[in-house]
Amino acid sequence: MFCPDDILYEDNHLLIVNKRCGDLVQPDPSGESALEDQIKAYIKRRDAKPGEVFLGVVHRIDRPVSGAVLFAKTSKALVRLNEMIREGRIRKVYWALTEQAPDPAEGELAHYILRDGRTNRSRALDAPKADAKPARLRYRTLGASTRYTLVEVELLTGRHHQIRAQLSKIGCPIRGDLKYGARRSMPGGGISLHSRCVEFEHPVRREPVAVTAPVPEGDNLWAYFGNL
Repeated sequence: MFCPDDILYEDNHLLIVNKRCGDLVQPDPSGESALEDQIKAYIKRRDAKPGEVFLGVVHRIDRPVSGAVLFAKTSKALVRLNEMIREGRIRKVYWALTEQAPDPAEGELAHYILRDGRTNRSRALDAPKADAKPARLRYRTLGASTRYTLVEVELLTGRHHQIRAQLSKIGCPIRGDLKYGARRSMPGGGISLHSRCVEFEHPVRREPVAVTAPVPEGDNLWAYFGNL
């Protein structure tokens, strides 16, 4: 559930929240409460707004993923941010704890992502096929424990389950991600993929914005890597 302490950045046009594993960003057919509605209700109470609260989702991340999520508080900001997303002008950096260390330790991955709507799963392919879409990311290894490796990923495209599928493709499934080959699950069904940082030009004030999301609390492995 959303807590005001999860707000990382807010002004008249933007809101960035540190999402917790398991939280939905937007309502889905399950009917469960989602961050979008929880934040709207919070703003309505806090600001004593008489009418509807405007909140547009700009940056979506999967339910089992944690970290920075970007919302627009005005229609002007939403239009401009959506354009920036399409043009690749919002830098999105993730941290992933993987079961194997990438070889080489840093580089760029280029695949074709084919989504299966029936299983809500994507495959990373080496060659184009049917409706598969090009997918690219950069990665570098930041550290390692005895069993896991901390990998920083910069998304260059935004495909369905892209990081999960591409890291799995090179033999580096993310901790807890059973859907993409992890050995075991994590309590609560989360995975160790964290939206660490978002950087962009403010859509109205035209000044740089860079926000870093602290790693999830209560996880000893994240605590071990969190100070890097």
